[in-house]
Amino acid sequence: MPDTLKLEIVTPEGRVYSEEVDMVTVPGIEGEMGILPQHVPLMTQMVPGEISVRKAGHDYFLAVGEGMIEVSGRHVAVLTDLAIGSDKIDEAKVEEARRRAEARLHEKLSDEEVASVNASLARSVAQLHVKRRRHGG
Repeated sequence: MPDTLKLEIVTPEGRVYSEEVDMVTVPGIEGEMGILPQHVPLMTQMVPGEISVRKAGHDYFLAVGEGMIEVSGRHVAVLTDLAIGSDKIDEAKVEEARRRAEARLHEKLSDEEVASVNASLARSVAQLHVKRRRHGG
């Protein structure tokens, strides 16, 4: 199968995705980046957003948090703090987490707390974007 890539997505909880795919699109620090077989070797930072995976003519979508992307030969490795398929996103819980994070930003917080709350908010927004765009919500 020379026309595919091995995509592996790993979170602190373990490997959440490991399959041969035709193409993957990731939210890189410089913008959205499409990766096809025979892509040049690359290592870059990933921002919270959406990964789209094309496999056998179908597209699959995952919400992801911050992380790193490494491309080498026919292998794409994604190390991230969050990766969840659009079908597993609980919109009500994520919306509540987003509201809590936004409310916390109005409190008196240290710089470290602000960074943590902003990271949580970015993960929530990424999940809501994936869920609502894919399910018409």
